[in-house]
Amino acid sequence: MITRYIRIALIAALLISVARGAHAQTDTLKITFKDAEKAFLDKNLNLLAQKYNVDAAQALVKQAKLWDNPVLSTDQNITDANKKYFDHSAGNGQVFVQLSQLIKTAGKRGKQIQIAQDGVQIQQAQFNDLLRNLHYNLLLDFSQVANLMDQRKVYQTEIASATNMVNAIEKSYQAGNNSLKDVIRLKALNFGLQNDLVEIDRQINDLQSELKTLLTANETQFISPQITFNNTDTTLNAATLAEQAKTFRGDYLSNKYLYDQNVHNLALQKAMAVPDITIGSTYDQHSSYANNYVGLEISLPLPIFNRNQGNIKNAKLAAQSQEYTVQGNELQLKNEVYSAVNQYKLSQQLLSTNETDFYNKYDQLYNSMQKSFQQKQVGLQEFIDFFDSYRETKLKILQQQLNLQKAIADLNFAVGTTVVTPL
Repeated sequence: MITRYIRIALIAALLISVARGAHAQTDTLKITFKDAEKAFLDKNLNLLAQKYNVDAAQALVKQAKLWDNPVLSTDQNITDANKKYFDHSAGNGQVFVQLSQLIKTAGKRGKQIQIAQDGVQIQQAQFNDLLRNLHYNLLLDFSQVANLMDQRKVYQTEIASATNMVNAIEKSYQAGNNSLKDVIRLKALNFGLQNDLVEIDRQINDLQSELKTLLTANETQFISPQITFNNTDTTLNAATLAEQAKTFRGDYLSNKYLYDQNVHNLALQKAMAVPDITIGSTYDQHSSYANNYVGLEISLPLPIFNRNQGNIKNAKLAAQSQEYTVQGNELQLKNEVYSAVNQYKLSQQLLSTNETDFYNKYDQLYNSMQKSFQQKQVGLQEFIDFFDSYRETKLKILQQQLNLQKAIADLNFAVGTTVVTPL
């Protein structure tokens, strides 16, 4: 039985050493969230790619402002009766030249420019929404890595204590002062702690991959978040924040701008029912009633059959559909803001000053219990119970801190801007 536990302990120790070795082999990048945020904004490849979409939409505005090109057409003889090619001398041959320009009516050009400008606003809002989502992921990953590293310290402290206890109780067992049951019990406890530590390292490794992608960091680096936890009391007004969210949330604004674009498209489709005018001039050398004829050309289609009815109805229905989408987004936005505010307040309440004082005293009690066990003032069962209780309490403290950081991230995400400064 003892041999089995020793083997398990050796395997766990080997896993721990491999995990620690992986950390030791990489360059550690100690970084605050402020610096991480700056690196994210400067280097993130998804953001850089989305910026090109905004620039591309702005190019379409320039295109919409351009006039239609004039049309030049000509018709002339290739040969004459004497088989001479392109002979127009001495009044011979025939030349016909026409130059025309399309003139758009009913403000179509201005409406097309407005639609293109709406497209720029949509792309900019989508860029802001991408920024909001990636920033949210960055804050969560940053907080979770820092939290897991703090959990790691708790386990390392307990593993060091448990290892010392195992060594001491084994000597005591060999001297006949303790039972084999006590030795096995402590070794099992130590193995469980080491196994949990390996799981924490696995989670850290997964999050490191996400952080490196967001920050465009070197794959060999180990990102070590530097966090000073601060539970600042902040007064929030959910109704005010919900109104602010309408001006910051990229997802809401992109749908709102899409509705504006649909409305402007409806106006354009109605204008398309009005015929455009083509104005031009014609020169005819010989085929008209008079030589060297110069004429004025004005043409327009007659809106008898096609008055753009289908496109007008389609644009109208699209605008109505998008209007309901915007209303639904507004309702969802308000609910998310109110929920985020309430969650933030609940998380704040769990980390009051009095509770923080209790947590500090609990650390002191842990040290006292260790001494009492070493001096045999408390029994093994009582010490293990307190050992487990201490770890669970410390992990709950860290979980509450992480919950507050997540509540801050959710609040800022819901409003679309920094309401509470994180970390």
